[in-house]
Amino acid sequence: MEDTAQLDIKQAAKEILETIDRDREREIIARRFGLYDRKETLEQIGELLGITRERVRQLEKAILIRLKLAAEKDLPNIHQIEKEFIKHLSEMGRVARVSDLAKKAGLTGDDRDKAHVAFLSSLAPNLTVLDENDDYHQSVAIKEHHNEKQLKERVGEVVKTIKTHGTPVTISELHTKLSGYEHPEHVRALASVSKGLANLKDQWGLIKWPLVNPKNIRDKIYVILQENEKPMHFSEIAKHIKDSDFKRKDVTTQAIHNELIKDGRFVLIGRGIYALKEWGYQKGTVADIISKILKKSKEPMHRDDIVREVLKSRQVKETTILLNLQGKSQFKRVAKATYELAE
Repeated sequence: MEDTAQLDIKQAAKEILETIDRDREREIIARRFGLYDRKETLEQIGELLGITRERVRQLEKAILIRLKLAAEKDLPNIHQIEKEFIKHLSEMGRVARVSDLAKKAGLTGDDRDKAHVAFLSSLAPNLTVLDENDDYHQSVAIKEHHNEKQLKERVGEVVKTIKTHGTPVTISELHTKLSGYEHPEHVRALASVSKGLANLKDQWGLIKWPLVNPKNIRDKIYVILQENEKPMHFSEIAKHIKDSDFKRKDVTTQAIHNELIKDGRFVLIGRGIYALKEWGYQKGTVADIISKILKKSKEPMHRDDIVREVLKSRQVKETTILLNLQGKSQFKRVAKATYELAE
């Protein structure tokens, strides 16, 4: 049996459609919103009905104007639905994606459910509907707080603040940086409307930032290392990825190891242990690191001092460092346990 909320919303949409006298006009609205199936373009509907794209647009506009005028008076169930939507939106930060509002109203949030919520919201006198485009998810807001222009401006302000900050930020921190927003949930709601933002574990940032929107294995490795703030073995990184909230996280340990080897952001600092280059680690063998240390010193160094310096950037055994120091021709012992670069 259908959920009561689902039945009410779909029944309300059906009854409103039935107030449209002409079959062709009902067909246009149903197909444009996707009430029966997927949403259709003006061209597709025009071809089906044997009229031009422009004529479909004109009819759609005229029908919606009539329905909105009727909604202010006696359109079936619209005021009850509007009241329910406003109640939900008040709990969600005054604005929400249509998909989230549909779920809040007891629907599944699939395309047809979203279509019904969008259709009813577009007719409700006290709601604002923001249509989907390259910048925004299709969303609904309480008109008392946001008309379409104000909604776009506020979403833009949130995006600009995150961009200026330059790194991922929590909603609480973002709320502190903004002025005129009563509650952090209002900021969260506005951020969720933008297609230019993404979030991961309550860290919000631009969608192109790997820390909030890791798209490939390399980005996911980077996020894991950043979160743990310390070098990790590739098998440990693999386990963290598999236990994460990432999409498409079913990758092999070997694939992760291969990406660690290929990506310049990661530095091998021990047997299978990797760190981020941005932490100050440099690529190279233990012998390369010893060479850099001696070159920087400009004078012979005691073995213990060399070991101490190498261990700052490599997680290796002390014996590995000593074997490199004693067994490589590029290093010359000049006194007891004291070395310099060979000329």
